[in-house]
Amino acid sequence: MGQRPVWKAAGVRWTAGWLVLVLWSAGLAQTAVQPRAIPALPPQQQVQPAPEVSAAQQAFSEVAAQLLGEYGGLSAVDRQALIREYQGRLDAVCQAQGPRCAADTAYPVIEAQLTALGDPHTFLQWPDEYQEFLSSALGGDRVQYGVKLADLDGERRLVTEVIPGSAAAQAGLRRGDVLLTLNGVAYTYRALTDAREASQAVRLGVDRQGQRLSVSLQAARTSAAELPRLSWVGERGRTALIRIPTFLAGGRVAVAVHRQVAWAQARGADGVVVDLRGNAGGSLLECDLAASAFVPRFERVSQSADGPQQMVVQGGQRRDDAQLIGAVPAPQLWRGPLAVLVDQSSASCAEFFAYEVQRAGVGQVVGEATAGVGNTATRVYAVTGGAGLQMTVLHYAKPGGVAYPVRVQPDLTVQSGEAFLRALAQGRDLTLEAGLQASVASRVMDWPAPTPPWVNRGCARNSRGDGRIFTAVLRVGRAGTDAMRPSSCSGWRLEY
Repeated sequence: MGQRPVWKAAGVRWTAGWLVLVLWSAGLAQTAVQPRAIPALPPQQQVQPAPEVSAAQQAFSEVAAQLLGEYGGLSAVDRQALIREYQGRLDAVCQAQGPRCAADTAYPVIEAQLTALGDPHTFLQWPDEYQEFLSSALGGDRVQYGVKLADLDGERRLVTEVIPGSAAAQAGLRRGDVLLTLNGVAYTYRALTDAREASQAVRLGVDRQGQRLSVSLQAARTSAAELPRLSWVGERGRTALIRIPTFLAGGRVAVAVHRQVAWAQARGADGVVVDLRGNAGGSLLECDLAASAFVPRFERVSQSADGPQQMVVQGGQRRDDAQLIGAVPAPQLWRGPLAVLVDQSSASCAEFFAYEVQRAGVGQVVGEATAGVGNTATRVYAVTGGAGLQMTVLHYAKPGGVAYPVRVQPDLTVQSGEAFLRALAQGRDLTLEAGLQASVASRVMDWPAPTPPWVNRGCARNSRGDGRIFTAVLRVGRAGTDAMRPSSCSGWRLEY
């Protein structure tokens, strides 16, 4: 708390909250002492009680201060004029309540203001969303099932991921399961959510590739941290699949990725597939250090409200303006075949990861065009009332001024629509299959070592023997080479 303001005037000292009088005397013997008259403060210095500020105004003012002082995005909107406009709107909605105007009364006004800013990466997190973010970022506990679901047949019922150690994992749910009933009636996602909030156990009717199962499930308080995990896939189980669900895990993501690369190397893996699907981002430091397990060196320039800063990532370390910012204790570097899986939900620093792999020419990016947050970084600030402000604080370019792309376009496109989801319900992951095939194709091609500035390009056709033809686009070249587009390879296609 700041120091209380103090006013002084001719023998009077005012301190906010109390008044101290200091009286002078001319003598103490037999002379009567008359205190000096204390002059009144001039009108302009009269102490006025501070007006009571509502929680709504406090929340609005906090957001306004961050917009003016810390915003580092690409919006050209006049932020001062924007704040004045929406301050008027807040005054109108709080007029009847005065100082009792609650913080959540300001939230719709703040949301409208941030929408008018025109930066889709700057927005308000309502209290429940902010608490969810904190749990993920700090690795705290929360009551959860530990299962991620996708829409199928009008309901969020298809299991796309089961978090290890969660209630769903202990109940035996698997990726690709389809939820059909809940407690004997038709399944709805709303009913599942209500049961979690009420801490009620449920019995789920599940379809697993045509087999009907019954599963008992009750939400439990488990860690919200989702760490990278390693599994083995492919025809002979010799390709390492490193699943990175988030770069928010209390500072443990990069260390885990480097450790898993070490395990892959020790086991003699034929290739590595990094799965970033659904990864909405997180700590850029964690992302950079994780990417350094696959990309020997990369640089970027960040632009914030404080000016530019040069970042260099190499050998498991990141330096900002030559100052060491972070490092992993036992850095690794994978030099074998590599594929990175992305989708429309791969966002923020997950896009940075994929782009650095693609730009360096060390691996193939497979899947869909990413979310479109690939050229900025955001920070989350607490807001009165329990909400949070996610705001763009940086935007990035390569040295020389080449801007980062808004989104990453894959080298090999595999759509994740209805056909993908129905294939997943039958036990097939089409994007993973494509990533494995790209890894196989890159192993059988005998490429000469890339010598700048030459770029080696080619195509590999691989028949899987089941009537489906896969054609991979392979690219090897110096850092900075643009991704090779499918049109560079005649007859390029992926059919399932």
